[in-house]
Amino acid sequence: MSSLFDPIRIGELALANRIVMAPLTRNRAAARQVPSDLAVTYYAQRASAGLIVSEASQISAEGQGYLDSPGIYSREQVAAWKKVTEAVHARGGKIVVQLWHVGRISHVSLQPGGIAPVSSTARRANGKTFTRDGFAPVSEPRALRTDELPRIVADYRHAARCAMEAGFDGVEVHGANGYLLDQFLRDSINDRDDDYGGPIANRARLLIEVMEAVTAEVGSGRTGLRISPVTPSNDAGQDSDPRALFDHVIDRLAPLKLAFLHVIEGATGGARDIAPFDFEALRRRFKALHPQGAWMVNNGYHRQMAIDVIASGRADLVAFGRPFIANPDLVQRLRVDAPLNPLRTSLLYGGGAEGYTDYPSLEPVGA
Repeated sequence: MSSLFDPIRIGELALANRIVMAPLTRNRAAARQVPSDLAVTYYAQRASAGLIVSEASQISAEGQGYLDSPGIYSREQVAAWKKVTEAVHARGGKIVVQLWHVGRISHVSLQPGGIAPVSSTARRANGKTFTRDGFAPVSEPRALRTDELPRIVADYRHAARCAMEAGFDGVEVHGANGYLLDQFLRDSINDRDDDYGGPIANRARLLIEVMEAVTAEVGSGRTGLRISPVTPSNDAGQDSDPRALFDHVIDRLAPLKLAFLHVIEGATGGARDIAPFDFEALRRRFKALHPQGAWMVNNGYHRQMAIDVIASGRADLVAFGRPFIANPDLVQRLRVDAPLNPLRTSLLYGGGAEGYTDYPSLEPVGA
């Protein structure tokens, strides 16, 4: 019977424990979407996690949807991220970068030349994003042409290559939460009539092409994927048949032998029972096709839930989000069942060190 605190090997990565720091957008990047020096301290403080999944980082300038979110496509960004990965590795940690294209969840002020964001559809999402003028409704998107989709795949591949140059241990492709790849997956959003719309196989085509390109670039053993089958985040309406959709995705991913699949159970950051979905059945399908693949669960896990899900074999890894913001030493606190620091929610997005690198540990954690 495995423990939450036992080491595990996933793909090419040997992890010290089963506790994962989930990707957490903090909106503290510097000019040109370059991670700041504060990010070096922030991630190093949390290096006791078995694995850190970095904040979502756009694969191109077009992929940006929020003010001051970092990228992983330019030389300057790679150099800045390298400081982060070196600091995490110096503390014995492992870190992968989350590759992100927001699709229609963006604003013209954040797009190169003020052009429209791109998506699977030309329909605007009912949502807001963070701009220099504060929160604003997202802009009306432009539907990507079929002949543009190879460029999107190439951007993911380029970003994955940049991640390796920056010293990351691997990558996680963001296929969740109503962002670009999810906008293609769900028939509640995807209204295309080309080879990337309509039947499930068509709607999943872009995701599979991206995963094939990324694994070809960095290796399957260093690649993971995040999915959220039923979350309503970012105006992502329920697919008409999410079980069939994600069964197909699992089946198509199996030959790639990903290191891990990161699954958001229920509504991201909200109710776990937002819509009916048999996550355990999906896990069994994944394991039957790829027994060595790691199943990472996420959403609302507390200490005992995490201990129980690992001990029962229903998960290999548990990702914690907000608890890692307020508790740089979350692994130790979970190990000894210590109280958690309160989260200062007003300091989550934007700003400087306050609410970012100044949370106390049980024992001091240096920069």
